[in-house]
Amino acid sequence: MTFLKITLYIFSVLALLTVLIPFIKKDFWMFRVFDYPRLQKFTIIGIVFVLWIVFFPETEIIFDIVLMVSLGVSFLYLGYLILPFTPLGKTMIDRVKQPDGKQCLNLLVANIYQHNRNYQKLLNLVEKRNPDVVFLLETDQKWLEGVKTLRENYPYHIEIPQENTYGLLFYSKLPIKHQEINYLIDEEIPSIIADVEFDNQIVRIYGLHPTPPVPQENPHSTDRDAEILMIGKMAKEYDKPCLVIGDLNDVAWSYTTKLFLKSSELLDPRRGRGMYSTFHAKYKLLRWPLDHYFVSSHFRLVDMKVEEHIDSDHFPISICLFISHEDEEDKMTADAEEKELVEEKIEAGLNDEPL
Repeated sequence: MTFLKITLYIFSVLALLTVLIPFIKKDFWMFRVFDYPRLQKFTIIGIVFVLWIVFFPETEIIFDIVLMVSLGVSFLYLGYLILPFTPLGKTMIDRVKQPDGKQCLNLLVANIYQHNRNYQKLLNLVEKRNPDVVFLLETDQKWLEGVKTLRENYPYHIEIPQENTYGLLFYSKLPIKHQEINYLIDEEIPSIIADVEFDNQIVRIYGLHPTPPVPQENPHSTDRDAEILMIGKMAKEYDKPCLVIGDLNDVAWSYTTKLFLKSSELLDPRRGRGMYSTFHAKYKLLRWPLDHYFVSSHFRLVDMKVEEHIDSDHFPISICLFISHEDEEDKMTADAEEKELVEEKIEAGLNDEPL
């Protein structure tokens, strides 16, 4: 057996395992972490499949044939899953030109990486983009001191600096009419609710940053899933213009995010446009969308952009939205079984009992 064939066997089996593992609907990090690199898996499987066809086109070994068929099916399956996050997919929210004389709601979300001390790069970006709302994640006391000049142009703010990489700083030019700081799952992991006045109406913003399912943070996705789904339920019950923003430590195409979209009935502006990958900023081949905007059906998209590098491990991401009439055509809805699963996942998070 040649070295090339042994290598193909190894890569084929490992690649197929990365496709199969996410089908195990358990919260342990080893199963959930393979949700992230879907584009990378698609690319690797495509390359391995082509190598089989090029170098062993006439093999009659049953195992080889089974591997090639499995790779081909996996390639098509991953392509099907990726398609909604390409320009070939169906959009969930219409894009419009900013109407003359109408105000556009501009937001900027940035996970700044707590140990990054280049405050000025962030401040320069805020000055350049001039958003109405700035939401910063992983902010400690040093970051609060480093960006406190934002208060001059953003007189309304919610500041929760923490030393555990889960601090939040929220700055707004728009009046905050109501605000909440919640610790929904973990007493050390805050999330916020801010009702801002925009275009003579109230827009509710939910900002969060749950823990990722990785060994050094949290070995299970239970807390993350529960917090995301709790926020989704709140947004569904609110039933007025609202957004969910932040680093959700979950990718746009995961099972949990899809369940969130169905239970919240919010819309994902990425769909039909691109992945808008924000992490990891320093590794081009290991990037996926972790920072999100989910919007109620009252909004139309003017623009969305992954911003320039600010020396963080995340790229900031900005969005410009216009409020219009409610359009429920592209909402995803949860069936009875999915609603039951949402409650089960939330209960598991509240009781610290991984599924």
